[in-house]
This record gives sequence, structure tokens and C-alpha cells, in this order.
Amino acid sequence: MEPINIYSGSEVISRIYVEEGIETLEGYLEGYQHVFVVMDGEVAMKCPVAYEVSQMLNRRGVPGMLVEATEEAKCMDTVMNICGWLLDNGADRDALVLAIGGGITTDMVGFASSIYKRGVRFAHMPTTLLSQVDAAIGGKTGVNFGGYKNMLGTIRQPEFTFICPQVLESLPMEAFQAGAAEMLKTFMIEDNGHYHAAVDFLKRLTADFIAVCEDDSTLSYQEDKWPEVLAARLHELTPLIAAAVRVKAGIVSRDQFENGERRKLNLGHTFAHAIESLSHKYHNDIDHGHAVALGMVYAARLAERLELAEPGLAAAIERDLDESLLLIINPYPLERMAGAMRKDKKAADGKVHFVLPRSIGDVTVQDLTVDEAIGLLS
Repeated sequence: MEPINIYSGSEVISRIYVEEGIETLEGYLEGYQHVFVVMDGEVAMKCPVAYEVSQMLNRRGVPGMLVEATEEAKCMDTVMNICGWLLDNGADRDALVLAIGGGITTDMVGFASSIYKRGVRFAHMPTTLLSQVDAAIGGKTGVNFGGYKNMLGTIRQPEFTFICPQVLESLPMEAFQAGAAEMLKTFMIEDNGHYHAAVDFLKRLTADFIAVCEDDSTLSYQEDKWPEVLAARLHELTPLIAAAVRVKAGIVSRDQFENGERRKLNLGHTFAHAIESLSHKYHNDIDHGHAVALGMVYAARLAERLELAEPGLAAAIERDLDESLLLIINPYPLERMAGAMRKDKKAADGKVHFVLPRSIGDVTVQDLTVDEAIGLLS
């Protein structure tokens, strides 16, 4: 597949490769003399494809570091540890730091690389669907601070991002669903016919999984059957991933530093970040993708209340997400979410840039105070 490029004007500043197999990664590393790899420790243990990559890197004599990729570990201490490890291993300004893991790993490694020796090159190999369609694309890096997500960070593009859907075969079902929600968010912003294709794919995948579970004599809902179900349809997912990447790469190319159009990528995120902050506080473990799914429903309801969208849009989106097994129950009332929303890092002059869908493939940005938004939704 041809690379998907991110541009600054007419200059290509980052390339994204979507490949069916892992074997082509070594070719993309040719020409980089000093490579250093930072990998999520869980991925290293549980993902067979990541093990193949680590073996290839070992043969090349590439130094490696394992990190804990949790929201608790997504902090400046981990970034400093990465920088210290690079220094101890002699990484100089010509280094390429390869991040292998999900969005937490790519965020931390990108941030560490952007500040180590005032910036060294880095690349990503995202291993979750969420990071493949969103988190690892676009150059945002960062860590959590003060109980809020991604409060410290930079925008700096990786040399390249290598996406291989093959790594998703070992991805737990819940983590896959979280990424699927982010993929649908992308198609709600820019459709090109992909939103309904993605919903149809996810519904068929869900039906396959339910059928396999029902065929089992225990009639139980067994997530250990998920990998075989996903593997059978993985070839259908690859073009959807590539389509989502093209949408995001196009938006980032037109607005790299989020002065306008790139804000659209925050559809559902103001609500989602509030849910995540409360989840972190109360240890309810709601991940980013499922929080975004809830956030999209709230955003659609708000669009209807403002008469920006036709009545029924929110219900249709909610139904699509629910039938794709992407919705969870939000344990937090709107009033409790409001406090976290007021501290949204994108707020300005007391107002938040709410991204609201007018229809599938058409979103707009509406500046509202949190109290105005909560009042309309209550």
C-alpha cells in the first residue's frame, strides 16, 4: 500500500505505512544507523508479532527498554526514565527511537524523544486499534499531570508510523472495541462512505463472536474465542484502518497545531476526558475509547438541543454503538462531570470548544460554557 503522508505545506513531514505483514518493518529501519526501541512490557509478553519484531531487533543489536504502559505510569517520571536510559545507552542526536505499544507508549516515547537533547527522531509501531487509527497519528505527545490527561506535551511528528493489523490478533476484545469507537468517531467527522461500512463490519464481527460462543456447550460469553473471530475478518479491517488514517492525516496536514480544523478530531473528547478523570479518581477503569463512545452520544444530544442536528441523530449513533458492543454505562452524572470539563486544557475565556455532529460526516465547533452545555443536556 502506498504511504499516507502528513504534510507541512508541500513538504512531507511524516509517513504512515499500513502493511498486511510485519516482515516489511525491517526495510523501513534501513538507513537509520542508531536505533533504540522502547516497548510496552505487556505487549512484549503477550503479542506474538511483537516478539517477532523484538527478535529481529535483537539480531540487529538494537538496545531495548520495557516500560509500564498504564495511565498511572503515563507521567514525567517515566519520561525521565526513558531519557535516562537513552543517555546511558549513548543515544546521540542521530538516534531513532522506535515506540512499540499502544497510545500511552507512543505518547510517552514521542514526548521523551522531543525533549531529549532538544529533540531526536522517533517512529511508532502502534499495537492497538485505538493507537493505529488515532493516538499514534498526528504528532501529539504527552503525559498526564495533576490528575488530568495529557496536560504536559508537545506536537512533533514521527519520522514514520508502521501500522500492521496483524498485531491486533492478540488484542483483548475490550481494547479492540475501544479502538473501534475511535475509528467511528473519525468517520463521523469525515465519512466518504466509511462510517456505515465500519458499523456493518463491527456488527458482523459481533454476530460472529456471539455465534461462536453459542456453539460452545457451556453457552458462555468467552473472550478467549475473540482472537479466532477477529483473525477470520482481519483482512476486512485493514482498508478501514487505512481510511481512518487518511482522514486524520489530511486534517493534521491542514492544521498541524490545532488552530482550527484539527479541533474537529476532539469530537466526544470533552465529555470523554471528564469521564476518564473521574474514572481515574474512583478507580473504575473506563478506557479512552469507551469514554469517547459515550462522549459522542452526549455531543449528538447537545447538537440536537442546539438545533444543529436533526432530531434522531443521537439515537441513531447510540444504536450503532450499542449494536457494535461499544457502549458502556456511564456511572457519573452530568453535574459531577462538569467540574472536570471546566478544567479542559482546550478551554479559553471560560468557554470550551465543543465539537458537535450535524450529521454523519459533518461536524462543527460550538463555543459554550460548561454550565450552558450541562443546562442544555439536563
